[in-house]
Amino acid sequence: MRLIRKMLMVLSLSFMAAAAGAAVGNPENGKEYKLLERPQPVESSKKIEVIEFFGYFCPHCNVLEPLLADWVKKQGDNIVFKRVHVNFHGLASQQKLYYSLEAMGKIEEFHVKVFNAYHVDRNRLQTDADVMDFVTKSGLDKQKFSDVYNSFAIQSKLSRSAQQMAAFQIDSVPTLVVDDGRYVTAPSMTAAGMGRVPELGAESVTVSGIGLVDCKSAKRERISGTPLIKAKR
Repeated sequence: MRLIRKMLMVLSLSFMAAAAGAAVGNPENGKEYKLLERPQPVESSKKIEVIEFFGYFCPHCNVLEPLLADWVKKQGDNIVFKRVHVNFHGLASQQKLYYSLEAMGKIEEFHVKVFNAYHVDRNRLQTDADVMDFVTKSGLDKQKFSDVYNSFAIQSKLSRSAQQMAAFQIDSVPTLVVDDGRYVTAPSMTAAGMGRVPELGAESVTVSGIGLVDCKSAKRERISGTPLIKAKR
């Protein structure tokens, strides 16, 4: 429990958009994070599981992506990291794109490219035709991708995503769920806890500490102060 709370602390603090010199205390339940009354089952019982709920359309997700990816890489085998693409704004095409790339083993190669397509190239990927055009220009086999994209397996992924969103009470992205399916934190919560509106692109985003050692083997944790990003004003 102690390790989980520290894990939650560093994740929620990593979301905090604070002006220079602002004091940041320990996160509180109901402010920087919420504790679900009914923990949701997770697949990884021996490691800390972190689930990111995100969307390619989300500007905050785009800002967070390289930071979170670097942090996940540093954790190695200490955690199991998963993503769930949400279906806000009726953008099922983006959901299907993500899960298709994941099924094809191409997500690491194309994840950032999709973010760039939306936020840099202004390709909104709103329709199946938009997605297929992106896939063709990206060099993927269009027919193979189409077969996966339109498969029952992907439809099942979308249904599973909707179930998880409801179970974890996801109403904004990015949102992170930590370990036993009970601890939830998001920029909208941490900013609200500080009496601010989240503006990740305009504030200094820092993390108080990141790092952990598997408590089931080492029975201890390592937390070190680490500046995560200094965004442009």
